[in-house]
Amino acid sequence: MRLFFALWPPLSAAASLHAWAKSVGQGRVGRVETIHLTLAFLGEVDDGRLSILKTLRVKSERHSLPIEESRYWKHNQIVWVGPREIPERLSALASGLKAFLDENRFRTEKRAFAAHVTLIRKSGNPGELPALPEVEWPVDEFVLVCSRLSGAGAGASASYEVVQRYPLS
Repeated sequence: MRLFFALWPPLSAAASLHAWAKSVGQGRVGRVETIHLTLAFLGEVDDGRLSILKTLRVKSERHSLPIEESRYWKHNQIVWVGPREIPERLSALASGLKAFLDENRFRTEKRAFAAHVTLIRKSGNPGELPALPEVEWPVDEFVLVCSRLSGAGAGASASYEVVQRYPLS
């Protein structure tokens, strides 16, 4: 199974972000139901190791995810949105999750956590991005997700299934 941990926005927030991405006018805009913030990407995981992930306990408090800036990353041709600075509670959640995964010998990315929500892939430089909509994204849980890719690759062609929900205190 191809797995990752993520924050999922309420539908109203996802719809606002999707409409904003369509207004940019470049690249491949992902589907509204696939908008998320990845906390940790695990890649392929054997079915037998899923039980370890279901026992996960990470102490973290509820908070809001501010959507304050938009950027274009030329190196991977994406347009993303997210907070200007990673909120302390989100950083603690990502750190606690990484510690659990490392302790249980799951393979994770080596680069530092970057709180971003990819909205457009295969984008050329869009120049100045339009103003962001006001978005309320409460974070009261994170989820373990199974990703199934079509032949076209990640993003717009992926289907996601929530495997487990982890409520925050």
